[in-house]
Order: sequence, then C-alpha cells, then structure tokens
Amino acid sequence: MKRFAILTVLLVAAFGVAYAQSSEEIDEVSLDRFEIEGAWYSAISSDNGFTASRTFSGGPAGREPIQGEDGDVQDENVLGVRVDFLRRGLHTFTVTPVRPIPIDGITKTISVWVAGRNSSHELRILVRDILGRTHSIYMGDLNFQGWRQLTAVIPAQSVDGRSGVVQRSHTNTSIRPGIEVLGFRVHTDLTDSIGSYYIYFDDLRASRDMFALGRDEDDPVDGW
Repeated sequence: MKRFAILTVLLVAAFGVAYAQSSEEIDEVSLDRFEIEGAWYSAISSDNGFTASRTFSGGPAGREPIQGEDGDVQDENVLGVRVDFLRRGLHTFTVTPVRPIPIDGITKTISVWVAGRNSSHELRILVRDILGRTHSIYMGDLNFQGWRQLTAVIPAQSVDGRSGVVQRSHTNTSIRPGIEVLGFRVHTDLTDSIGSYYIYFDDLRASRDMFALGRDEDDPVDGW
C-alpha cells in the first residue's frame, strides 16, 4: 500500500513537470542596448536638482549573448545619466524611453546591466500592464562597484486577473498578452543625495513565456 502511494505521488509529480514544460515557451529577448542618442531621457523635480543624459562608448565585459542572436548586432554604447542634487533628501529621479517598450507574451523577468557607483540608492523598473496600471518593481540596491546585472521578477497576476501585474485577460482574448516598460526610477538615499551622481545602463532584456500567444491552426479567432 505504501509503495502504491509513493508511486502515485511520483507519477503526479512527473505529470506536473511535463505539463508545466509543455505549457511554457520561455525565451529571452533584447529590449534595448542603449545605442541611440536621445532615445532615453532623465528627469528629477526642479526643487531637488537637475539631470542630463547621453550615450558613451563601452559596456560591461563578460555578457552572455542571447541564444540564437546574430553576432553582428550593434552593441557599442551605454546610457549615462548625471544627477546634480540641490539638497539632501529622499528624492526620486526617472530614466525614461521616448516611447514605452512593449513586451509580447507573459514576462517573467526583466534585467539590465548597471554601473551604480557604489551608492545607497535603489533601482526600480516601471511597467504598465494591460489594465493600464503602472507598477514599480524592485531591481536592486546600487551599492556596488563596476557593472552588475540586476534583475526584477515580475509578480504574477492573481487567478481572478484583477491584482498583481495583469498581463493576460481570460475574459477578452482579443487583448494581446504583454506589458510595457515605462523606464526606471531611482530612489535616493538621504546620505548619498549630495553633489553629482552618475549611473550607467546597458543591455536591457526580458525573459518571457510565448505560449500564451500560440494558437492551433484549427482554433477559431476571437473578436468577431
């Protein structure tokens, strides 16, 4: 009897793993390499300081290429942002693309390489879900030297599709699954919000599940 129970548990577990693997098509996609001057801009409240942004040649060493990516992809620049604080405080400043960056499918994680200049500030990424709500998701503290890849895990939506980061509608299948990247927000530390602060970005990527976009050839298209 005990052997039968153990065998049943193992079969259920194996079926669960096989189902999870068959219901996910995870891939990694490049969102931006920060190659184009003027494609991103920075901002802070004029009461707290002022900012400037521009591209520089260079980038972190040792980055793994995206699987299947052409080796001739241009990747020579990084985005640099300078913030000059007018006073100490728990401020925020933003780094924003000229247009939101869409991500198809169900996004699992978003990563970016950052040189944070060993500050006590905190980096968050701003995303908008299909309900039009903006979410601020923690990526990491900036208290390190040199380059480091920071990753945000996108919170899953609830079963009823009303809370969390809602990326897919179960009641309106004509809405294409996905989210949009609206940019970054840095929350400054009181002790480090003084003088000039520099931060650099490169290689913005996302891992996503594309299974939600799949459709069998004989499956009718909704929205008629």
